[in-house]
Amino acid sequence: MMDRTDRHFRYFMRQITRRTLLYTEMVTSAAIVHGDRQHLLGFSPEEKPLVLQVGGDNPRQLAECACIGEDMGYDQINLNVGCPSSRVQDGNFGACLMAEPERVARAVEAMLKAVNIPVTVKHRIGIDDCDRYEDMANFVSIVSEAGCQHFTVHARKAWLQGLSPKDNRNIPPLRYGDVHRLKEEFPHLFIEINGGFTSLEQVHQQLEFVDAVMIGRAAYDNPYMFAKAEGEIYDEEVTPPTRHQVAKAMFSYIDYWAAKGQKLNKITRHMLQLFTGQPGSRAWKRYLTEKSCIPGMDSEVVREALALVPVAEDGESGR
Repeated sequence: MMDRTDRHFRYFMRQITRRTLLYTEMVTSAAIVHGDRQHLLGFSPEEKPLVLQVGGDNPRQLAECACIGEDMGYDQINLNVGCPSSRVQDGNFGACLMAEPERVARAVEAMLKAVNIPVTVKHRIGIDDCDRYEDMANFVSIVSEAGCQHFTVHARKAWLQGLSPKDNRNIPPLRYGDVHRLKEEFPHLFIEINGGFTSLEQVHQQLEFVDAVMIGRAAYDNPYMFAKAEGEIYDEEVTPPTRHQVAKAMFSYIDYWAAKGQKLNKITRHMLQLFTGQPGSRAWKRYLTEKSCIPGMDSEVVREALALVPVAEDGESGR
């Protein structure tokens, strides 16, 4: 979810769902240690619960990153062992580390010793020709012995050569059964599944076999599906916000950042899909796209765009 799950998108998502666990974009350990931490890692308290996702292979540096994340108030640290991009491979982290479970174990052990918050690992079911279930089980076994108790498994293998990151999200077949088997054989571990999910109904189906479900791209393409998460996933008796209410809840946040010189489209680009599948969605997206790029714009642009979207007779647009 690079270039998607930044702080503005996460704040927007919090207007839709309170309890769904949110993740940052993957940030490299070197960037965290040597870069502008407030720019890279800053977040609003409203975004919590929130996980910092890091990429790297140096145990000492990753431990330092974990400490930084804990000090800044993150609820978990997640080590990404799933990204297949060539840039990530050149840095010797991401999915290529599945071939080195001992190295991942050392990193996890160092991070856990450094902090008092959970350290989790996100990985693929396999890479290249090392994609048997037994290979993944061996990886999880070794890393869990170092103390990791929570694994998020993207249920596709990754081809490190020959496929782009986009193709690696679509071409290798989904193998949910391998992740279900992992939970059966490691019942003491928290196993979360990722890959191809687009609805809360699918989440319910998967929760019969695993402990949690991660939704990636679909959360960006149709964010409002999470409006019912509190009721359908967390069994809370709450009334979901309407799409109009979600948009209005962003006004003060937008004006805060506009006053600091932030370009409006840095925020509204994450809001374009709010009315997906609803009357007025095209007009909403077109107006925001055209006006948000103008310097000095604020929440008035969103108010005007919102006026182009009809409200249902019951006042609950988009339910």
